[in-house]
Amino acid sequence: MGCCGSSLQRAHSLGGTNNHAPLPQNNSQSHPSNGSSDPAAGYGGCGGVGSGVPAFSEFSFADLKAATNNFSSDYIVSESGEKAPNVVYKGRLQNQSNRRWIAVKKFTKLAWPDPKQFAEEASGVGKLRHKRLANLIGYCCEGDERLLIAEYMPNDTLAKHLFHWENQTIEWAMRLRVALHMAKALDYCSSQERPLYHDLNAYRVLFDENGDPRLSCFGLMKNSRDGKSYSTNLAYTPPEYLRNGRVTAESVIFSFGTVLLDLLSGKHIPPSHALDMIRGKNIILLMDSHLEGNFSTVEATVVFDLASRCLQYEPRDRPNTKDLVATLEPLQNKPDVPSYVMLGIPKHEEAPPTPQHPLTPMGDACTRMDLTAIHQILVMTHYKDDEGTNELSFQEWTQQMRDMLEARKRGDLAFRDKDFKTAIDCYSQFIDVGTMVSPTVYARRSLCYLLCDQPDAALRDAMQAQCVYPDWSTSFYMQAVALAKLDMHKDAADMLNEAAALEEKRQKGGRGS
Repeated sequence: MGCCGSSLQRAHSLGGTNNHAPLPQNNSQSHPSNGSSDPAAGYGGCGGVGSGVPAFSEFSFADLKAATNNFSSDYIVSESGEKAPNVVYKGRLQNQSNRRWIAVKKFTKLAWPDPKQFAEEASGVGKLRHKRLANLIGYCCEGDERLLIAEYMPNDTLAKHLFHWENQTIEWAMRLRVALHMAKALDYCSSQERPLYHDLNAYRVLFDENGDPRLSCFGLMKNSRDGKSYSTNLAYTPPEYLRNGRVTAESVIFSFGTVLLDLLSGKHIPPSHALDMIRGKNIILLMDSHLEGNFSTVEATVVFDLASRCLQYEPRDRPNTKDLVATLEPLQNKPDVPSYVMLGIPKHEEAPPTPQHPLTPMGDACTRMDLTAIHQILVMTHYKDDEGTNELSFQEWTQQMRDMLEARKRGDLAFRDKDFKTAIDCYSQFIDVGTMVSPTVYARRSLCYLLCDQPDAALRDAMQAQCVYPDWSTSFYMQAVALAKLDMHKDAADMLNEAAALEEKRQKGGRGS
């Protein structure tokens, strides 16, 4: 396709910007038990109908090995890494056209010696479908292997955002939303006669592609048939569990109270210590100092009072899940602000479908809309694809030429250091002189525009790169990403396929990168 053809026509009617790659979806149907009578519908269509969650099914061990690159340590997402008793991996299914991302929990050998019991337990959890859960979509039971497969949540845990944040702490309104969504998830599970949740803590709360908090389904099953239900410090364990070793619905409420304290304080404080801190009713002593006073004392007092009720020594004195929802729902004060905005993460968007041709690393990064990976590839490729696009005579090495190359050099340094606005300025100086034309500079500036949330400008630069070098797959890939950002997903899919075809042609002897 020439750059003056249909790809240029896409520059018209551009609008709308998105920033983040989503969870790829597969074509499986929702669980058949999720009809309109599902109690989840009371939460605004929380059930599986239309949610894109596949039916619960059995997976082969070979498929899970392929999805996790043979259970590579690079794919581990559980907080304790390989030291965790049951390691959780992220993975990507290889045998489906849309290559869904999944989370895979791998149990230790013989944790569940009876395969029938494991399958029955997993199937019970797999019947649940709710938008406040990271839903269980399958299990594997081959030989001694026992694995659970769930929806993958790409935006870390509540523990990471509360205790180990890098750019910004969670704002107060978002903490209230987390508490409510957890309460709704627990209330749904209780309504489905699955009230027991094992070891509820801030690591069990995950953030999906939209930044919405969800409760991990893994906590709805024990780590082993006869294993402990609590792996955390005894200071956070319900007192009745210490007495008899049994988890009850009331034990889950106690653990919910400990997470409320985490949300208030921004620290993992033992309940007894937190309650001692504010016996004089001075809640400011408990509140997270990183909030810098940006919270309502009235709302914080309501949350603390609820936490105190959850942490009562006698289980019968604790509230139930409906009480949790009823208390927290009136506190929501930013209902129209998306979660990704309050978390400070990029907006989720639909990724274009996987191309029909084999993918190189660049193709895979563009399919996943992974701008960080694209940046790394462009840095490593440097200017090797510019060979033959310019022939400069000795006479053209003027002062203006030297200034132009110096501007490009400054742009390259800024691009390498991820100072994308400076890179745009420097690359623009280089391009505006016009003596030397570089497809790589256009591709790099295109990525800079994408990272600065300017997909229309990114698309124009990617098309200019194609004009300079018509068979360069990178220019097609960059157009695909920009088109996807502009919600032009069919055009993006076409571009991805053209780019992949050019790469395949190059591998067979043609020129193209």
